[in-house]
Formats: sequence, C-alpha cells, structure tokens
Amino acid sequence: MIHQLAEVQAYIPENTNVWQFTIVLPNAKIGEVCNICSHCFIENDVVVGNNVTVKCGVYLWDGITIEDNVQIGPNVTFTNDKYPRAKQAFELQRTIIKTGASIGAASTILGGVTIGENAMVGAGSLVTKSVPANELWYGSPAKFIKKI
Repeated sequence: MIHQLAEVQAYIPENTNVWQFTIVLPNAKIGEVCNICSHCFIENDVVVGNNVTVKCGVYLWDGITIEDNVQIGPNVTFTNDKYPRAKQAFELQRTIIKTGASIGAASTILGGVTIGENAMVGAGSLVTKSVPANELWYGSPAKFIKKI
C-alpha cells in the first residue's frame, strides 16, 4: 500500500507499506513486507531488505544498506560524508545495518560503520564506529554495554 500523499518513484512490492509525506527515489531497492512510516526520504543508492520497519522522520542517504528484519527507530539520523562541504564532491561512505539489528530513536549513525547482526543501539546514541553482532551499545559516543 502506498499512501496517496507519498511520492514513490521506485518499485514497491504490494505487501510493503509507504506512508504519507514519504519520498522514495527511482533507483532505491525496497524489499517485501516493509513498513516505511511517514515523513521519510530514501535516496537512489539505498537497499532496504525484507521485513524492515523504518519509523517516522528517517532519511536514508546514498550508500546505506539495510538487511532483513531490521528496526530503525523514529528520527534516526544517518550520514554518508566524513567532511561535508556545500556543493563539493565527496567520498561516499557506505553504511551497513545487518540482519536483525535495531537502532533506537534519535540515534545518529556516522557514515562508514556496520551495525552487526542482531545488535542493538540504544535511543539517542551517537555511533562513531562499527557495532559487533549480538551486542548492545548506547551513549554519546556509543559504547559496548553487554552481549545480547
């Protein structure tokens, strides 16, 4: 289901929902049984796997891959440019969110990191380096808390 107030230029499977005020650019790849909530933006060089939830207010920039069964909380911020400057070329940083990972609300994920399988990032965290599989990290900057 694509809400009538969404602007979707990419192929979206019938069993994936895209809610109002969301924009999906034409080369984005979106999987089955996803829920893309309202007020999201998905750029061209983005892959979203199957059974993914992207909560409200999330922007997925070029270079982001989200594997299957991932939860992205509301207002999570991703970056893809280590040295941002207006109207200048940059080196695209690729970010991978592995299968089963969850990212808490209002977290910031710097470009070039990997969030491992089944890892969790606590709400409001600043992730500056890769998070290993099956670990809970939170804080600013995010630090290892425990195995999960």
